[in-house]
Amino acid sequence: MSTAPLENPPEFAGIRAIVTGGASGIGAAVVRALLARGAQVVAIDRTRDGVPDGAGAEVADVTDDAAVRAAIEGAAAAMGGIDVVVNNAGIGAQGTVADNDDAEWLRVLDVNVLGIVRVTRAALPHLRASEHAAVVNTASIASWSGLPQRALYSASKGAVQALTLAMAADHVRENIRVTCVNPGTVDTPWVGRLLDAAPDPAAERAALEARQPTGKLVSPEAVAHAVCYLTSPLATATTGTALAVDGGMHELRVRPPEQP
Repeated sequence: MSTAPLENPPEFAGIRAIVTGGASGIGAAVVRALLARGAQVVAIDRTRDGVPDGAGAEVADVTDDAAVRAAIEGAAAAMGGIDVVVNNAGIGAQGTVADNDDAEWLRVLDVNVLGIVRVTRAALPHLRASEHAAVVNTASIASWSGLPQRALYSASKGAVQALTLAMAADHVRENIRVTCVNPGTVDTPWVGRLLDAAPDPAAERAALEARQPTGKLVSPEAVAHAVCYLTSPLATATTGTALAVDGGMHELRVRPPEQP
């Protein structure tokens, strides 16, 4: 008597994840990737519009502590707990150190840095109760490479990387792994808006592509794949890590392409 072979369960079977900024761009790609791997997912964003099918949704702005706490508790109630937190919500900024006033500096830091603090702080009781707790923060190539006209953005993402290491040290004994992903220039709606505003969008896109050794922008799906590795219940020894997904931009020094 033969029996059909048993199939292995999906990698993320039983894993309950929240993704901030999950209604668009990198966040939506992360939601889709986690769902495809068998996780339950709740997206937390300022709108439900754009949240991928199959995911739950909670509405909150990460600058509003009360709204964040309510969204976290709503997600935990819907899924029966939280194992994975993906702190992806963020905003961009352009200019040198002289080009943004104090209000803009505070606004960007409030979203990009304190947003991570609020979400993780609210989720910690659930993470402490999990057997597979992991937090991934979205940092940037700007966390460790000097980019022109990105002073405020770079400061915020450098803080995200430093915060990631501190959080990893604080919570490693609680079996909560904390890492960050450092994307290069990702082909997202925000980058699309920057290109549309440029005097020559095609030339600007070509310049952004050329500064990455692979010669192309990073896809949201590539970043999502990296996030899935970092949050995987199989990645038990990975914590305090910044994972570059930047087409080699940070580490590689390649020769210019040969001209025909």
